[in-house]
Amino acid sequence: MLRVGLTGGIGAGKSTVAQRMVELGAVLVDADVVAREVVSPGSAGLARVVEEFGTRVLGPGGELDRPVLADIVFDDPSARQRLNRIVHPLVAAHTAELVAEVPPDRIVVQDIPLLVEARMESAFALVIVVDAAEDERVRRLIEQRGMTERAARARIVAQADQAARRAAADVWLDNSGSRATILAAVDRLWWKRLLPFEATLRSEQPRPSGPPVLVGPDPTWPEQFVRLAARIRHAAGSRAVQVDHIGSTSVPGLPAKDVIDIQLGVRSLTEVDEFRPALYRVGFLHRPELQQDSPKPGDQDPMRWRKRFFTAADPGRPVNLHVREVSSANFRYALLFRDWLRADARFRADYFALKQRLAAEHATDETTLGYATGKEPWFDQAWSVANLWANRVGWRMPPDQAAGHFGPGKHTIVTVASRSSTH
Repeated sequence: MLRVGLTGGIGAGKSTVAQRMVELGAVLVDADVVAREVVSPGSAGLARVVEEFGTRVLGPGGELDRPVLADIVFDDPSARQRLNRIVHPLVAAHTAELVAEVPPDRIVVQDIPLLVEARMESAFALVIVVDAAEDERVRRLIEQRGMTERAARARIVAQADQAARRAAADVWLDNSGSRATILAAVDRLWWKRLLPFEATLRSEQPRPSGPPVLVGPDPTWPEQFVRLAARIRHAAGSRAVQVDHIGSTSVPGLPAKDVIDIQLGVRSLTEVDEFRPALYRVGFLHRPELQQDSPKPGDQDPMRWRKRFFTAADPGRPVNLHVREVSSANFRYALLFRDWLRADARFRADYFALKQRLAAEHATDETTLGYATGKEPWFDQAWSVANLWANRVGWRMPPDQAAGHFGPGKHTIVTVASRSSTH
């Protein structure tokens, strides 16, 4: 099952997108509908709301008078928090019940208006944000909901701003134009990304990577990493000691394959099976066939190079996730290699030249295996050079990597590069 989070500001047209996805085959779980159900007449949820805010929030038929309640909490953060403490757990529990009833071969779209405000984005394998120009949103709210312009703009300002939504968005749908335009965009997303994503996740059979293709540096790679890292930290929980952006996409100005490499540092690889199901739920597949010990020549402890390897099932954002013990040699080398390449322009250029040559040699391959294997001799030589550089400049691993230094959900993100041949 693929779980997708759908959100957008008031008046952006999120309901149009949700309706189209249902027509295409998605199962919709609407947070607004769920929120109404948990405070329906006669429910325990409604009784708790009345106990907190009084009978003034009841309509003539014993139902919740939502406009009255909205007026109470809209300008009162304390009242809003009290309401959320009642309603949010009930909504979460009922949502879990609804999702559990969905067949495993379906795509679940959870329509959550305040997904960004509630910082829920990392719980989903993909987040879709629907947006529109503010003036267009105001026009819709006036015409379709009877709001005044002042009320419409106040509601817009009270929600997350565009920058916060962009930071959360794996997919950004601009709904400023015609209905036909947004429906076409949803159709493309469904057929080209969501359906292949679900099929790959369910089968646990990743598609062939295809030949290596280098692209120019993408300035959004670091932003994408931050979003992905939050998802990984959410899945790993307190077992995540450190999450690092590694590989060529972490080196500014370096062309690379459009694959984001991420290193997750854990205390012990024996912990990985404990959070592997959670990684699966946010779109990562375990790849045991790509796990191998790769000791350096003469190394007396080849087990130090072990790792667990995952790839993203999302065809729209290839990701390699390398899980390593924070005490291992390869964890250290990942950090060192990245910092060395960022600091040494000559070796950075040498590495790029190698990548270009190998990409050309393997341009007709079905996978990137030959390209990756071809870089190993260079890495073998770079190992000693990188260590010499580290000794010369006094390089040290970040001190905040120590186990237990950060509480759950508060692990630092350190942008680094990796020894892995997946760069």
